Amino acid sequence: MTLPSWPYPRWVAHRGAGKLAPENTLAAFRLGASHGFRMFECDVKLSADGVPFLMHDATLERTTNGTGLGGDQPWGALAQLDAGSWHSRAYAGEPLPSFENIAHYCLRNGHALNIEIKPTPGVEEHTGRVVADHAARLWQGQAVPPLLTSFRPESLAGAQAAQPQLPRGLLLDTLWKGWLETALSLDCVALVCNHALWDTSTVTQAQAAGLRTLSYTVNDEWAAERLIALGTDGIITDRVDLFSPMA
Repeated sequence: MTLPSWPYPRWVAHRGAGKLAPENTLAAFRLGASHGFRMFECDVKLSADGVPFLMHDATLERTTNGTGLGGDQPWGALAQLDAGSWHSRAYAGEPLPSFENIAHYCLRNGHALNIEIKPTPGVEEHTGRVVADHAARLWQGQAVPPLLTSFRPESLAGAQAAQPQLPRGLLLDTLWKGWLETALSLDCVALVCNHALWDTSTVTQAQAAGLRTLSYTVNDEWAAERLIALGTDGIITDRVDLFSPMA
């Protein structure tokens, strides 16, 4: 089967700059870009009043000075939080970014984006729809659309229903029963797997089904070399200081 056209670079900076800056912040994107990365992965969820914003965890405690579920608070309150001090003093006061602000940063600098739809539990399908609608509006007329991914098939189904033209990828941490069929039923263009799941068999299965093959989170040279040798398409890494994306 012919693989879909693939306008994205091989190297993707995880959550902006991996662990070198506070994840999912504009500061992290800027640092990743300073290391030469031109594609970024980030996590997007919804505030209580429906504003998409960047954060990985369902709860606020690990990466902000807030408490409770991020999705339970309005954007006005979330925007006031400190999302940098947990990482280091240099980033004290760094705010949680809205998805719109990150989108504008990427678009103005010609960067590609992998949006992981990371819903608050219970609003999986709705989050997929809203994030896809925002992405379609922000990238309207652009040659390279964002890649929408999620571990939650319901979120990808929501994105598919809302904006079927946007490319989608199914995230996998295990090869659960029906993984390939699910990706195909969602009209995905890619599978994004824990890098240990890729071997000759799984790469062959994915490619035979017309799917691109991406990996997370690849932080060792031996792992990257193995994935390149297998013929995979994308590598998501924390180690923006180790890998040269221009190589």
